[in-house]
Amino acid sequence: MRVDIITVVPELLKGPFDHSILKRAQEKGLFEIYVHDLKKFGIGKFNQIDDYQYGGGAGMVLRVEPLFQAITTLQQHRDYDDIIFMTPDAPVLTQSEANKISLYENVMIVCGHYKGIDQRIRDHLITKELSIGDYVLSGGELAAAVLVDAIGRLIPGVLNDGSSALTDSFQDGVLSGPVYTRPAIFNDWAVPDVLVSGHEKKISDWRHEQSLIRTQNIRPDLLENE
Repeated sequence: MRVDIITVVPELLKGPFDHSILKRAQEKGLFEIYVHDLKKFGIGKFNQIDDYQYGGGAGMVLRVEPLFQAITTLQQHRDYDDIIFMTPDAPVLTQSEANKISLYENVMIVCGHYKGIDQRIRDHLITKELSIGDYVLSGGELAAAVLVDAIGRLIPGVLNDGSSALTDSFQDGVLSGPVYTRPAIFNDWAVPDVLVSGHEKKISDWRHEQSLIRTQNIRPDLLENE
């Protein structure tokens, strides 16, 4: 899978992709991530990429020409399954959406900045818009990093144990239950007896029950959707 990211601040994306799981995924050739500096497509000798918004108001807006040039230039080299704009005024990213995107071959992500991007790009070139929550960041870079991490770990071969991702929160529409590791007793805090019983059916039932309890306590809205 290949991901191309268009951003005003490419430096913000260096750290998240150069470590841990995503780094290993790239080294294995399972995941390609390319970051493109929008300023290279800027206008004039100062490479202008933003301007004041029509109608007045505070905040600069990313201009239509540089974004159009960046997106269409990348499209000359490959077809994209989706061109995704990360923006708070969009549907919130879900696990099911991440599952779907992880099956794509080529994805382009456009990061907003300042007050946003010219609406004409959203109307004519963007094919999907996603948010990572009901709050506003300084730009779309961190949101793009969240999306890339969410889809990258789902690609077959990226995780050492592929079944791990299948037991994550939200995969079955509920939250994951509590997990424990060694030692079995610490400070008189004991691991639940069922987990050290070796009885697979009882362990499975206990985990399912705990998952439902945690979901009911923290995110009851998820159960309402069942």
